[in-house]
Amino acid sequence: MGEQQIKELTAEILSYLEKLVSISTAYPPGDTSQMATYLTECLASMGYATKTHAQVPGMKNVVATLGSGSPSLVFNVHVDTVDAGDLSLWVHSPLNATIEDGLVYGLGAANCKGSGAVQLWLANEIARRGGPRKGTVIFTFVTDEESLGPNGMYFLREQGFVKPDMLLLGAPTDNSLITAERGVLWVELTTSGKPAHAGQPEDGDNAILRMMRIIDRLSEEMSSRLSRRIEGDMRSTINIGKVQGGRNTNVVPSQCVAEIDRRLLPSESVDQAFAELVSIIESAEEPNEMIAVEKIRGTDGFSGDNSGPLVSSLSQAISDATDAPARFETAIGVSDGRYFSNDGIEIVNFGPGVGSEGHASNESVSIESLTTSALILERAFANLVGYSE
Repeated sequence: MGEQQIKELTAEILSYLEKLVSISTAYPPGDTSQMATYLTECLASMGYATKTHAQVPGMKNVVATLGSGSPSLVFNVHVDTVDAGDLSLWVHSPLNATIEDGLVYGLGAANCKGSGAVQLWLANEIARRGGPRKGTVIFTFVTDEESLGPNGMYFLREQGFVKPDMLLLGAPTDNSLITAERGVLWVELTTSGKPAHAGQPEDGDNAILRMMRIIDRLSEEMSSRLSRRIEGDMRSTINIGKVQGGRNTNVVPSQCVAEIDRRLLPSESVDQAFAELVSIIESAEEPNEMIAVEKIRGTDGFSGDNSGPLVSSLSQAISDATDAPARFETAIGVSDGRYFSNDGIEIVNFGPGVGSEGHASNESVSIESLTTSALILERAFANLVGYSE
């Protein structure tokens, strides 16, 4: 592209990003009704067949399709964000995309509305050039990612609304490629006891102390086991993320609830990890009737083939656009790609912005990163599928 074309490209992306940031989609509640209306109108005007799908009221997901047949190339961005938090920490309004020193500030600018703006530009570019030369291109804009919930991309997959052969998820990867991702398992552990007056605690059975004994057992056993579970840059981890118990200071607590986060190597399965946790909890030798373990949610990880057509096309496009080889990074968090981990498809996370900017006050994405991402995706699409023009 020439210099003027790149300026026009950048201006178009910034226009999309300004609109996306201005629409509140914070979780909770993750309501994307207004966002879905905008995206549907925008993509329909480009020539895409658009549909909105929702499993629960307000949590709307947009699917926009152009072309037909195989291969099915699916682009994805989650448009829900975390809450802005303490507004006094923001220099600019979170819902106003503000440009300063080459950066665009705003809630979700990096995670992941920056990718959303880039993918809207790409969708328009594909439509302007006659659509895909072969197969189907689908753009999906979803909610419920920030809560690892079932009402976004999981819902679209389960209902068969998207069946990708290749899946590219917009994420703040600083335009590097993520083709491997750990699985995630969330578990709720509840301990019970017997209430009593704090003045005579021996008359009761303290559920918090029971929880402490079990957590000590988990920490001791899991730290030993997980220290040996490493694959490349990925580690298997456990974190006690939440503990709540008791109803008043002067009462022996009769219940305590903890939530546990397990990150799994691609070689580990959710079912195996859950069974392992249950086994260790039971080994703490607390009365079975005083313990309940429940799987909140969980999905396996994935490890992709870096020589597949999607990755190869992106790698070549990155090299062409940046005069440097593609970088492969390791994800800290998880993406909606995990729902497709056992489908035998190519899954890649790629997009502008730095991951550490997400969920932070004064979140930002660089304009250069946005423009570079768009150029890479356009070249990769041309190499992989091509245009009908």
